[in-house]
Amino acid sequence: MFWKFDLHTTSHIDQLLDREDVTLRELMEEEDVLQECKAQNRRLLLFLSQDHSMQELVNLITEEPSSDLEEKTRFKFPNIACELLTSDVTLINDKLGGDESLLEKLYHFLEQDPPLNPLLASFFSKTIGNLIARKTEQVISFLRKKHNFIGLVLNHLDASAMMDLLLRLISCVEPAPLRQEVLTWLNEEQLIQRLTELMQTERDEERQSNASQTLCDIIRLSRDQANQMPEAMEPDPLLTVLESEENVARLLKSMFEGEKSEASIVNGTQVLLTLLESRRSGLEGLMELYSQGCERSYTVSGSILRAIEPHLKDFQQLLLDPPKKSAILTTVGVLEQPLGNARLHVARLVASLLQTSDHSVCQELCRLNTMDLLLDLFFKYTWNNFLHFQVELCVASILNHSAHTGLQIPTLQNHDEKAVQGSESQKEEGTPGQDSNADPAHTPIHDALVVNLFQQCRLVQRILDAWEENDRIQAEGGTRRGNMGHLTRIANTVVQNLEKGQVQSQISDLIKELPEDCRGRWESFVGQTLRETNRRNTVDLAFSDYQIQQMTANFVDQFGFNDEEFSEHDENINATFDRIAEINFNIDADDNSANAAAFEACFKERIQQFDDCEEEEDIWEDKEINYATQVKSRSRFGVSSSSDSSPKGPVRNGQRGRGSASEEEEDEEGAAQPPTQTATSKKMGSPQTPQSKSFSKPVPVSNKLPCHLNLIHLIQPVRDLGIDRLAGGGVANCG
Repeated sequence: MFWKFDLHTTSHIDQLLDREDVTLRELMEEEDVLQECKAQNRRLLLFLSQDHSMQELVNLITEEPSSDLEEKTRFKFPNIACELLTSDVTLINDKLGGDESLLEKLYHFLEQDPPLNPLLASFFSKTIGNLIARKTEQVISFLRKKHNFIGLVLNHLDASAMMDLLLRLISCVEPAPLRQEVLTWLNEEQLIQRLTELMQTERDEERQSNASQTLCDIIRLSRDQANQMPEAMEPDPLLTVLESEENVARLLKSMFEGEKSEASIVNGTQVLLTLLESRRSGLEGLMELYSQGCERSYTVSGSILRAIEPHLKDFQQLLLDPPKKSAILTTVGVLEQPLGNARLHVARLVASLLQTSDHSVCQELCRLNTMDLLLDLFFKYTWNNFLHFQVELCVASILNHSAHTGLQIPTLQNHDEKAVQGSESQKEEGTPGQDSNADPAHTPIHDALVVNLFQQCRLVQRILDAWEENDRIQAEGGTRRGNMGHLTRIANTVVQNLEKGQVQSQISDLIKELPEDCRGRWESFVGQTLRETNRRNTVDLAFSDYQIQQMTANFVDQFGFNDEEFSEHDENINATFDRIAEINFNIDADDNSANAAAFEACFKERIQQFDDCEEEEDIWEDKEINYATQVKSRSRFGVSSSSDSSPKGPVRNGQRGRGSASEEEEDEEGAAQPPTQTATSKKMGSPQTPQSKSFSKPVPVSNKLPCHLNLIHLIQPVRDLGIDRLAGGGVANCG
């Protein structure tokens, strides 16, 4: 009986609150104080919202704890205080947001000299952020009165919590008109310009990194919110400044002025990449971008590209002379001159710029012969797959986008800067077909980037040489080079665009101009080596995919048999009869083939729905089950002929009898019925043995075959028909 036990538990906090001299520290010592606060314990909330309690809570999150305390308990009370202040309780929010003295005490935390205690900075940022979301008007009004607020936050930007606070101001202010006011205020405070200045090379790396991340997050947040807002809304002033040519030029100047710093280059390039990126994000979006021919979901602002173009030579110089790095030990040996993060980010930037298909930028990249340098690095750093992927994207962008760049030259041979300038002069004179939006089918001359890729960069020769060198290394017992997978994909990209695409004829002409021996090697490579590699990769990937589908975390649940399945089912009501619902067959056979027809007939014979039962028949009635073996012969193509050695009983494999069916229907069914082989026939001899026997045994319905045996009865005919090679490379794809 429940009333025999006292299940009502009284919190010790209520007992403490009965005392007149109870202190805040005593309440915070209780483990359930936060739970009681969120549960709206009225007495506790009244105590916490008193002036002296709120003052002490704010002091705990803004003042450094005594260094005499043990380290493991030093920040215990500040942490609890922060959780209480941000517990999203209306009474506490109203008290903290409406009391200017408490806000002043919070603001005083920013007026300390850097560096801030990172834990206290996180407590402060979380508390202010909660107030911005819950008491927006009061807090924004208070902060706008503080003319040095933005300067103090940026002064402490080495603490990542300050970065979070700035993003709260941009993303958590509602409604939309108030948010626009906040953005205008932040723009008047020149937030973007001041963040950009923090990217200068003489700044400390932590501050640079946080400034870069803040700018990247502002770009993404502003673009996402601009998509969600109605068109009538004013443009985001912060995003407008970020995308302006003046600000991008300021960013690039801070990257390259003074001594080259890898941190400054990497952090600045990350901002440029964010400005250039499409609205997709992550690896999945990048692969989708690649598979769709690198088409972008929106047009990059021309002001960004115009600001980057004059500094392409500086990025080129980074590929030639990167910031110095010491040798590092890798799993394949000592790397005397590592690639470095700076050069990797330059490769990422070039890939993004090529995807824009901007005429002037692509012309400058072609003039600088940037792709030749990237391919040099591709074949030099054979184990850096991050670099390999960016170079692969560059090649794909050139071949898939070159027809739209409008960068064209009059001749295929002797391509140089003069030829490019010549094409420009022809364009100015109004030569037909020179418009960047012209139909590629009517362009009279080829694209300079494609020519550069095949002539100056010698892409075909490099593919062949690298492949032959890898074969030689492997033949001598060495390890396959780490860039061979990406090299295969690059070769396939060339072949695919040679067979179809907007630059098909151009690539074909460039291939024809190769030396005869090189052209013969290429044709042999494409027709034999690359074809065999693709076939092998396809088979390996298909089998790997099959294994991944099968060997999942719940493999035992899908295919294993629990102990209870081997027990008597009349004593077990939990038999897994739902296994059949999880079976998923994928038969690689034409719908009109004999195999498909035979399998369909077998399926109808063995799997019959209850809906087919006659109304007057009791489907739960105990019936006799007849196990019959059949004599069959298998043809080469899986079509079998069989003769049933047992009379047709009223029940076959657990199905109902066919006494109501006509003999004519039975004859037709027998002609179309595929052969079966039960586990019993395996024990009695070969299926071709004429002495095959049949037996019958009355079995009550409660003793039906376990579902895994029903699965065997279903799979066995598939194997007998010779169609057990399924698409996944295995016998069956179950579940």
